[in-house]
Amino acid sequence: MNDSRTLVNALALLGQLGVVPRAAASLRDRTQAVGDSLRAAVIGDIPAFSVSANPEILPELDRHAQSHVREIVRLLGGGAVGDFEFVREHARRRAEQRFPLEATLHAYRCGHKVLSRWMREAANHVAPASLEHAVAALADFAIEYTDTVSTLCAAEYVDRARALADAEGDRRTELLNVLLSGYDESDGRVAALLRRGGYLDQRLSFCVALVRSVEPFEMESLPRVQRIVDSVGSAMAAPAIRTLLGVRNRLVTAVFSDLRRLSGWTAPRAELSARVRAALMVLGPSVLAGVSGDQPSTAFIPRALQEAGVALDFASVSERVSGYPELSIRRLLLHRAAGELKPALPAWMPALAQADAKMQGTLVRTLRALADADLNVQHAARTLGVHANTVYARLQRINDLTGRDCQRYHDLSEILLAIDCRQAIP
Repeated sequence: MNDSRTLVNALALLGQLGVVPRAAASLRDRTQAVGDSLRAAVIGDIPAFSVSANPEILPELDRHAQSHVREIVRLLGGGAVGDFEFVREHARRRAEQRFPLEATLHAYRCGHKVLSRWMREAANHVAPASLEHAVAALADFAIEYTDTVSTLCAAEYVDRARALADAEGDRRTELLNVLLSGYDESDGRVAALLRRGGYLDQRLSFCVALVRSVEPFEMESLPRVQRIVDSVGSAMAAPAIRTLLGVRNRLVTAVFSDLRRLSGWTAPRAELSARVRAALMVLGPSVLAGVSGDQPSTAFIPRALQEAGVALDFASVSERVSGYPELSIRRLLLHRAAGELKPALPAWMPALAQADAKMQGTLVRTLRALADADLNVQHAARTLGVHANTVYARLQRINDLTGRDCQRYHDLSEILLAIDCRQAIP
């Protein structure tokens, strides 16, 4: 219950001056006109009411204005200060309609002017012994009344908005978990949840993104995680791609969806995953992201989650946003087989790795340059910025260590694959 002692004291003073209850009769004569004046003042001063597309806003404003007029008549007629349930209900409705709280409170300030003038006129008709004191006391009452209802309205609005946000957050969390974990299509409750969320439209494409800080330990900090969530939401606001955000397994997880095409007669849009990757590039160098490929329905979102996880493994400071569709088959095979590669490495691999380390990586760089040059030693030498004889000497050194001829395609491929496998081993 709101502390309304100051309002009670203001009413008590009006009773001592003789305004209460005699003013009530005069006030009742103009209740409809004052209610209309309240409505006109609010609409004239606050554009939010007139520009709102919600058809219930103005009728509810009319009813609320009349409720205030009747309440003031009741109080000045000798009634006790009540719980102002009509104010609480109005605040709850405004929160549910997502009507701005600032505009709602501003309406009370506008109404204060109209109500004060109405009550002053009533004081003149009552003609108490001390008109000056009566007018001053009515002005105090009007201020206290406006403060009381404004405080009640703000508190109820915030409580209701918070409750709605919590409920919406729970619904979105449940929806996110259902989409990412997969679901039984025969489950009617899940189907209803997806239908209400708008995820069963057959024209939609889906993709998943996983985002984390460059430093994994920072994902232990809730404020840091929330900043990443907010950044992802802001980054995706411009492209008008629908986003469902949450945090799972210490990763910021997002399910994106958009129409593949508007109808069967229109051209398909650019890949959703490509637009998502471009949008996430604005997140900056402190986060890494992995993005899946496009999926044709919600049934494939668990696969998209796996793809995003693989892409995130390849993300680095030099490639902050990694897309699964851009990963080569070679990289994917190495990633999937990393746990089984160590026993399969050739016997000459340790010697080659040790020699390459002593030469500060020049042997491996030479092999990669030769592969990029299609086995053209002269071209590889120019790429490395060395003489061709230097390249020949390095290749001979590698041949001696491995027993393989680096200038033969199959041997070069085998050596490079062994090097990549060693690097892929955790």
